[in-house]
Order: sequence, then C-alpha cells, then structure tokens
Amino acid sequence: MSRVKVEMEFIFKASPTIVYKFLTTPACLVRWFCEEVDIEQDIYSFYWQGYPQEAKLIESSEDEYLKFKWLDAEYDEEYLEFKISTSPVTNETILLVCDFCDDDEVDSQKALWESQLKDMRTEMGG
Repeated sequence: MSRVKVEMEFIFKASPTIVYKFLTTPACLVRWFCEEVDIEQDIYSFYWQGYPQEAKLIESSEDEYLKFKWLDAEYDEEYLEFKISTSPVTNETILLVCDFCDDDEVDSQKALWESQLKDMRTEMGG
C-alpha cells in the first residue's frame, strides 16, 4: 500500500484571522476537531475518545499558514498543513488542507475532512 498526499480546498466567509484562531486555540479546536487539546510550547496533544495524538507545530505564520508533524508518524516526510488565503475576486477566505493517507483511503480521508470543516464552518458562523 502506498501513501499519497491529499489536498482539499474549503471556502469560508469568516476572516483569515478567525480561521487561524479555529486552527490554533484549544477553545476553538474542541468545537470542531477533537474532544480535548493541550498545548505546551509547540506540541499539540489532541484527544479523541480519551486517547492523545501529539503533533509538533513545525512552521507557522499568523493568519496564513500552519504545518504540523505528527510525533508518531510512520513516514518522516508526512505532515498536516493548513494554508489560509483570500480570494481576490470574492474576498472569501480559502483554506487549503494537505494531509496524507493510504492510496485506498483517499475518498474516506476527503469525506472526513469535509465533515470536520463543515463543523468548523458551522461553529464559526461562516
């Protein structure tokens, strides 16, 4: 089974600042991404069903970009990335999500992110 990079684009009516806040603050992350999160310096501990998964924030630029490396990742070249931009035509916020999965899980991975980001959009009102 080979690993593939999956990129998805989502449109928000909320500002880049609000989108960034929903990707980085515990009070917002628990509203759409995980059940609980603890942040110590650049290590994010996300909890699902009581079990943690840790990621290191390896790159960021406020309101523009976040890149995480899962600490237990099987493949060193894999990461989770969020890029935030603004459409020059519609002025809407564009969120590009980059993730990795097995080649036979692309559809389910995309469906998971679509569900998660739908929840995020609902929670932020945009």
